[in-house]
Amino acid sequence: MTFAHPWLLALLVLPAGLAVFLWKRGGRRIPLPFDHQPIRRARLLGFLLKTADLLPVLLLSAVIAILAGPRRFEQPRNEREMTNILFCLDVSGSMMAPFGSATRYDAAMEAVNDFITFRKGDAFGLTVFGNSVLNWVPLTNDVSAFKCAPPFLRPENLPPWFGGTAIGLALRAGEKTLLAGDSGDRMIVLFTDGMSFDLTNGQDLAIAQSLKANGIKVYGIHVAEGGAPDEVGVIASVTGGEIFAAGDPGALKAVFARIDEMEKAPLKRVTPDPVDFFEPFALAGLGIGAMYLFTLFGLRHTPW
Repeated sequence: MTFAHPWLLALLVLPAGLAVFLWKRGGRRIPLPFDHQPIRRARLLGFLLKTADLLPVLLLSAVIAILAGPRRFEQPRNEREMTNILFCLDVSGSMMAPFGSATRYDAAMEAVNDFITFRKGDAFGLTVFGNSVLNWVPLTNDVSAFKCAPPFLRPENLPPWFGGTAIGLALRAGEKTLLAGDSGDRMIVLFTDGMSFDLTNGQDLAIAQSLKANGIKVYGIHVAEGGAPDEVGVIASVTGGEIFAAGDPGALKAVFARIDEMEKAPLKRVTPDPVDFFEPFALAGLGIGAMYLFTLFGLRHTPW
């Protein structure tokens, strides 16, 4: 146990000195009309009277201890290290193609919301891209914005100039977003159904090396039939991630389950913080005060 203001404990010398004085002091002798008959000394009664005199002193000691701010350290706990996960979602026109019973876009958004529901303790962000990039949800632990996003980000509702697929542009923007966030593991989950012109001529390798240098893993999910572009596979491989081909909405959920298994955030031991510990001193003070009040009804010095 520690104290927030330990210097106040020096004041305990006052009640200590007062207790010594009260215990050793002798009262004035009072002559009583007993015709010099010997009176047996009530030693037990004398002890109880002196003890009752000390109760206010003990109460003062408890008050001083409370003013000093008693604290104790809470139990050490394990805390999950945060993983910063940024979803980069392709919203080009081709994402409106049929995919199961819905569209590629609908399946991807549903999978994202499912993933953040059972993946607790992480920070999530959402960036959509076509020929431009829009950071729709910044990295946050509050995932309510993800639930509201699908109607607003549908490719059919976006401006025509937003169409196209610029994966390289999206990854560079995602890199800046993650580096501006909190420390911890960093991951980009890329949803796309096509190829990007800005990954050719070695640009894919340059982007991958930059992401790797900043500790960012890329997991690519190809939301279409067939395999993902080789360039996306290169980026995922270099950064330590993986590429997945999701041929149907059910496969998307399996992909996220697989990512969750691979990217389990480790637990770290958290140093316990000091917390106020007034309870025992407050209870002791209340108990002492109640005892002293009780003694005033009959256990006190009288001059006769």
